[in-house]
Amino acid sequence: MSRYTGPKRRLSKREGVALFAKDAKALERKGAVPPGMRGTKVRPRFSEYSFQLREKQKTKRIFGLNERQFRNTFNEASKSKGATGNRLLELLERRLDNVVYRLGFVKSRAEARQIVTHGHITVDGKKVSIPSFKVKTNSVVAISPKFVDNTQVQKSLEENTPVPGWLSRKATVGKILRVPERQEMESIVNEQLIVEYYSR
Repeated sequence: MSRYTGPKRRLSKREGVALFAKDAKALERKGAVPPGMRGTKVRPRFSEYSFQLREKQKTKRIFGLNERQFRNTFNEASKSKGATGNRLLELLERRLDNVVYRLGFVKSRAEARQIVTHGHITVDGKKVSIPSFKVKTNSVVAISPKFVDNTQVQKSLEENTPVPGWLSRKATVGKILRVPERQEMESIVNEQLIVEYYSR
């Protein structure tokens, strides 16, 4: 299944939360009414399955994965030691595109995925152009020298976005200090619902 390429704000409205930072103010102003709904008088009844499905879709869209990629990540998590839901989020957080975003090199995961794909990111000194690459503890992630002066990157660095505790950053170089803890991972995800969805 191909990745969604339509208006991102529509996805945020569909899930009722700001999946992307720039959608937050728009949703507060207009209200998070799903596409096709006419006002707040319509109150659809949601089944348990519906909540599970929506949570899976929401999480998939937050991290920018298609259905196959997300399912494969879940399968990997389910075969690992520990709670499947927590392992799923950990694997998603350790994706190279997400790490680049978390380090504040760019403003969104979509931008991070783009610069990784174009070969502007190195891991331990070697160019890696695969967004799904899982970064390990103690690995060093950096912006390639030729891309350091990119306007997009410089604007993001100037904002000095706080970096989560499992990462460290100095200028255009970041390091993975340890595995992220649950409170340091995506907060608007209910991973248990996703586990329940795939356990049907």
